[in-house]
Amino acid sequence: MKNFIKIFSLLSLMSFYTLEAQQVVKKDTLSGTELTITMDSRVSEALSAVEDRCAKTTATRVSSGIDDDAPAKPTKIYIPSRELTNAEICRKNPRILGFKIQVAIVKSNEEANEIKAYFRKRFPNLKVETDASLRPNYKILAGSYFSRQSAAADLARVKEYFKSATPIQYRVFCVEAK
Repeated sequence: MKNFIKIFSLLSLMSFYTLEAQQVVKKDTLSGTELTITMDSRVSEALSAVEDRCAKTTATRVSSGIDDDAPAKPTKIYIPSRELTNAEICRKNPRILGFKIQVAIVKSNEEANEIKAYFRKRFPNLKVETDASLRPNYKILAGSYFSRQSAAADLARVKEYFKSATPIQYRVFCVEAK
């Protein structure tokens, strides 16, 4: 009976804390989209109070002309209304997270070199390389692509010779990617 009372009191205490949580809807400061967050109402009130104090501090600094190497106005972040082109992405980031075709995984460097030579004979227009980060295993990777869809055509051709070929996420040089 004592154990039952302990368990019941523990469960009731835990359920009390979960009942205090509520869903709070806030506006994103950058793009204005709504964010739904589940939190305690007291935490929400505390965050609102801190945000209000920050806004008041910024407003008084601007109006009084105080400048202690802090920007007078918050910096605006430019968010383009359209998707960036590949050239714009490459200009900002020379290496991006793209895709490569994983041709095979082998146990030795000699096997990797044989597969690379065979691959180069079959596909001279695709760059092939070895990734030795999984030693003692070696990955043979081919091509550089922005997305899975852009790798699909080459993947279909490679799968005729290498049935286990698959696209994987990998850091690629932006200028080499298709």
